[in-house]
Amino acid sequence: MTEISELILHAGRAGVELAFFVLLPVMIVMLTLMRLLEARGVLDWIVSRISPWLLPFGIPGLGVFALIQILFASFAAPLATLTMMNKSGISRRHIAATLALVLAAAQANVTFPMSAVGLNGLLTLLISALSAILAAALTYHWFARNLPKDDQLPEPVPEHPVAEDTKGVLAVINAAGKEAFNISVTAIPMLVLALLLVNILRSSGTIGLIEGWLVPVFNLFDLPSSMLLPIITKYIAGGTAMMGVTVDYINQGLLTKAELNQIAGFLIHPLDLAGIAIYLSAGRRVASVLKPALYGAVLAILFRSAAHFFVF
Repeated sequence: MTEISELILHAGRAGVELAFFVLLPVMIVMLTLMRLLEARGVLDWIVSRISPWLLPFGIPGLGVFALIQILFASFAAPLATLTMMNKSGISRRHIAATLALVLAAAQANVTFPMSAVGLNGLLTLLISALSAILAAALTYHWFARNLPKDDQLPEPVPEHPVAEDTKGVLAVINAAGKEAFNISVTAIPMLVLALLLVNILRSSGTIGLIEGWLVPVFNLFDLPSSMLLPIITKYIAGGTAMMGVTVDYINQGLLTKAELNQIAGFLIHPLDLAGIAIYLSAGRRVASVLKPALYGAVLAILFRSAAHFFVF
């Protein structure tokens, strides 16, 4: 019983430290910057300039906005945009391309905190953005090509906060801080449970046994067998839980920064059970295009994985 209590306390301490001392400060800065840019109209200006270039890839204006949201805010940020697309007259073909784009992109709430422990954040974002556009193009022009592409209504415009004076700026900063705090607090249960699971599996010898079976597979890709648990955690519990496990491994010296960068393309994206469930809550039209979006996203993630493997 004492050993179990010690494992719980270790997981709780590590999860809370990661949430409040790594995730929270990074998300406060990034979300404040994003919300201020939204309020000043900078993001709308960027979207209006980029949209004509990305429209041939099947990415509408709201799709560009969703890409910016996931890359620089959090994995949950595009949910509001997908919900807006679900309720509007935007075609299901464009919705499928946008969903694939979001699923294949690196989420900011993992990319930026992990940059503090050795991830090459800039290169990860660049590869991620290119892969997300590839996912959208594959989905729009191939996997969803049989879906109707004509919009029924003009594309809606997202509502943004206003920061025309000092009071407005402070309101935006406070709102961004509250949003960052909510993200961090919400992440704590999953972080603690994931780290507890890791500790139990390691102390029981289960992980060592499975790693021994998979050594030939990891050797084939020149990767350490210690990557097994972060991979399992990611695809079952999501990116935030994976981040907790991976950071713990790095702190213990079980994973190097170079190895983290090599596998980042395969790990940092919202295409997992938790991420899919969240995005499907955007509405029926979004859920109806999941299949073609998954095809495009999976191919793009394989491209991302190869890019990270060969670049790093």
